[in-house]
Amino acid sequence: MVISILLSIILFQFCLLCWLFFKRKDNSEVARPASFNNPERVGAFYNETTDKFLAVYGEIIQAFRTTDVSEYLHYTKESMQLEAGMTVIDAGCGVCGPACFFAKEIPYLKIDAVTISSVQFEKSRVKILEQKLHESIKVKVADYHLLDWHFAAQTYDRVYFLESFGHSNDKEKVINAAWKVLKPGGKLYIKDLFLRIGESDWEQKRINEIAEQINSAYEYQIGDLNEVLTSLRKKGFILNFVKVPQVKRELFENLTISNDFQNLFGIGKIDSWENYVFPIDFFEILAEKPTFDTMKEMHLYFMNRK
Repeated sequence: MVISILLSIILFQFCLLCWLFFKRKDNSEVARPASFNNPERVGAFYNETTDKFLAVYGEIIQAFRTTDVSEYLHYTKESMQLEAGMTVIDAGCGVCGPACFFAKEIPYLKIDAVTISSVQFEKSRVKILEQKLHESIKVKVADYHLLDWHFAAQTYDRVYFLESFGHSNDKEKVINAAWKVLKPGGKLYIKDLFLRIGESDWEQKRINEIAEQINSAYEYQIGDLNEVLTSLRKKGFILNFVKVPQVKRELFENLTISNDFQNLFGIGKIDSWENYVFPIDFFEILAEKPTFDTMKEMHLYFMNRK
C-alpha cells in the first residue's frame, strides 16, 4: 500500500514537472504565423482583388504612405538611393504605379518589373504604353523567388520590394536570388511590415492571432525582422540601415485607407476592437552587396569609403 502511494506521488510530480517545462517553453518563445501561402495563391489573390485595390488605393498599393502619395514616392526614391542611369528590379510591382513614377523622375532609369499576377501584368503593360515608358520599363509575369532564373547575374544596381516582400513563403530564398542578380556594390531595399514583439505572453498571443488573420486575408506571411536580418547577414549583405520610414506625423495617412478597403470589401475586416492589439511594425531596410571579399577584407567596410 505504501509503495503504491509513493509511486503515485512520484508519478504526479513527474507529470507536474513536464507540464511546467512545456509551459515555460511555450511562453519563452515568440510563436509566428504558420507558412501557408505560395506564389500561385498570391497570383490568384491579386487576379481576383486588383480592381478592388485600385478602387481604394489607386495605383500605389501600399498601406504605409502619406496623404500625398507622390510625396512618399519621392521619399522612397531618396531612401533607396535611386540615381540616373541605374538598372533596377521592381519585385512585386503591382500595376507599376511606383515604377512609372520613378521612370518619369529619374533620367535613363531602366526597370525590370515583376508581378506574379496576370491581371496586374496586363494593367501594367497598358499603363506603360499609355505613358510612353516602354523604353524604360519592361514588365513580366514571374515568381520573384526565381529572380536569378529570369535575369542575368550581377547586372542590377537595385532590387526593391515595396510591401511585396511579405508575400514570400521563403524569404531567405528571395534574398539569395536578389544577391545573385545584384552587381557588387548593388543594394537590396525592402519596405514592409514585420511582426511586432509584445511585452507579455498575452499580448504576444493576440499579436500572433491578429497577424494570422492578416496573413489569411491577404495571402501574406508577415516577416520576423530578426530572421530577415539574419538571412541578409548570413548571405554576406552589409546592412546600410534598418529604420522606421521617416515621414512627418502630420503627413502620414494613418492607415485609414486600409480600414476603408477592409470595410468596403470585407477583406481582413476587423469585426471587433475588443482586445485588439496592433500586430505589426513598419521598417525599411537597405542592404549592400559588397565590392570586396568579405572573408578577407570585412574590416575595410568600417573605414571611411570614398
